[in-house]
Amino acid sequence: MSSRRRRRSTDRDTLAVGLSAVIVAMNGDEPMVLAIQSNDGSPDALPSGPLESRHRTLDAGLRSWVEQQTRQRLGYVEQLYTFGDSNRAGDEVNPQSRVLSIGYLALVREARPESDSNALWRDWYRYFPWEDRRAGKPAVLTRIERELRHWIAAAGNREDRRSREERLRASFGLHDAPLSDDRVLERYELLYHVGLVPEAHRDGMRIWASAKAVLTEGETMIADHRRVLATAIGRLRGKIKYRPVVFELMPPTFRFRQLQRAVEALAGLRLHTSNFRRLVESQGLVEETGEVAAGTGGRPARMLRFRRDVLLERPAPGVRLPIFRRS
Repeated sequence: MSSRRRRRSTDRDTLAVGLSAVIVAMNGDEPMVLAIQSNDGSPDALPSGPLESRHRTLDAGLRSWVEQQTRQRLGYVEQLYTFGDSNRAGDEVNPQSRVLSIGYLALVREARPESDSNALWRDWYRYFPWEDRRAGKPAVLTRIERELRHWIAAAGNREDRRSREERLRASFGLHDAPLSDDRVLERYELLYHVGLVPEAHRDGMRIWASAKAVLTEGETMIADHRRVLATAIGRLRGKIKYRPVVFELMPPTFRFRQLQRAVEALAGLRLHTSNFRRLVESQGLVEETGEVAAGTGGRPARMLRFRRDVLLERPAPGVRLPIFRRS
């Protein structure tokens, strides 16, 4: 084999590692994610960059890129997943290289004002409008269900049809199947597989839906970043049920209503207030500070704080969400 041919083969076999961060904060009643806005009108991106030899660890590399791109210093960080599909790189990377993208979830207590960077705080339902059911069933979901039923009807045989029906039931909770609020990635992956999101057409996938059926609701992101974001939302929705991570997003002191609204915003569903209060109090997750919040428009609300002793008392102290109140 000639040296020139060996160089081409080496370039094609190059493996790069990318680091992406889903940085979440609460802004009032809305869950926000920090995104990078391009100067050329391209879709938003997550803060990200390649792992380089100067980075001592993956975590250090991630924090370095985030601080450089957003001026944001991270506290709580956890690794989400490693994404490596060869046909889902979009236009973010050199097509000569195979890229492994490692996604991270970071929680911060406040959405700080935008700096002189291109970083912007975005409502995460801007990218996934079908995931927000706090005001009832979103209109886009009716269209999604209709298109997916057409997809099921187009199955070539009975076995394929049954498989499609089961996937629809598991992801979107149709036909009396329970809705799992944390299956955000599964829902996005089904829309991608069928071809109802633009990324599937961009990536040249073999899909069922035509370009006319593509959802215009929900903004795309570059490369695989909307997939990473879906993974983070699902992880956070699941984790608040067995770990007190929601308090990483709360101020040091807060009203009970603030806590409920934060959990509802993350879950995308309304909670039964009395049941939620009973569960939070019975689990000893919060304690009163002795102060009250004035100017609430009614009886002064007692101020609360996270009771950290609960971390020593139980191995998995989560919010233990009550039955959701459906609209």
